[in-house]
Amino acid sequence: MTEKTLFEPYALGGIKLSNRIVMAPLTRNRAGPGFVPGDLTVEYYAQRASAGLIVSEATQISQQGQGYQDTPGIYTQAQIDGWRKVTDAVHAKGGHIFLQLWHVGRISHVDLQPGRKAPVAPSAIRAETKTFVNNAFVDVSEPRALELDEIPGIVEDFRRASANAIAAGFDGVEVHGANGYLLDQFAKDGSNRRTDTYGGSIENRARLILEVTAAVVKEIGVNRAGIRISPVSPANAISTSEPQAQFDYIVEKLNDLGIVYLHVVEGATGGPRDVAPFDFESLRRKFTGTYIANNGYDLDLATLHLAKDKADLFAFGKPFIANPDLVERLKTGAPLASLDPAKLYGGGAAGYTDYPTLAASHNP
Repeated sequence: MTEKTLFEPYALGGIKLSNRIVMAPLTRNRAGPGFVPGDLTVEYYAQRASAGLIVSEATQISQQGQGYQDTPGIYTQAQIDGWRKVTDAVHAKGGHIFLQLWHVGRISHVDLQPGRKAPVAPSAIRAETKTFVNNAFVDVSEPRALELDEIPGIVEDFRRASANAIAAGFDGVEVHGANGYLLDQFAKDGSNRRTDTYGGSIENRARLILEVTAAVVKEIGVNRAGIRISPVSPANAISTSEPQAQFDYIVEKLNDLGIVYLHVVEGATGGPRDVAPFDFESLRRKFTGTYIANNGYDLDLATLHLAKDKADLFAFGKPFIANPDLVERLKTGAPLASLDPAKLYGGGAAGYTDYPTLAASHNP
């Protein structure tokens, strides 16, 4: 039996990835007027098209879904047209790209909301965290609880956004159900104190994430729909009392929907993998589609977990920022460049599209 490697092709639904390395979604806050991705964004993703799969930066499904300044949307024709330039450029380089669909829920500020209204959430509980707005980090605003009759509109916004993503040329979409944003807020009892059909029991708290995913599947098909979850990550001041039972249930139901992949943040987002007790292999066993492992992976850990069949694909985040040719560097054992943290969020080409490939750095 041939040993599996990170650098072999992989069949994901109806597409053939050139390798098992995924570029994780990375918010860069560089959308232009109208929250439209511009020419720099086209260049940025095209530079990284050697990833087997790119998952785009989180992209809001509506203005209400926005939580940070200068993040792109997928709810206007101008945004669709802007993203079409990105997907065309990635495909021209032989790459594949999914769009991550985002509603931030309570992780927002009134200055970003239509009419400066309060952000929405499952319950009126403000998160003890900050957002980036008006070129500064500020406390998030006090949210209001969504009315029961508003929730179908949220589901519809995700459905429409998935259709818009396909119109923009994406190979599929990733529902953002992780990192303390709206769907994660509903799933976890630290942020969901509802007493209706969307709160209380494990089944009720899972209802929205499953309804959204089902609507996306109905719109664009199982081979184009994936999801990202983070069962134990404390990102954005999120918490829950029973993560294993909650996410075992959610993943069983997601598996029933037949989605093409499950993208799991193993541990604290961008932090310790062992932040809390959790059996991620339980999710792997319950999900029969492609399992994408994320958080703290380097070449050695990814290779080890692939050999042990703990995952099918492996997502790398920050290493892709300073290494547009990350796949080649990993394959050849070349050193990795370091990113400039001061240029992560917002700005122009500096710290975005000006990181050289290995070949360019050797031949200036």
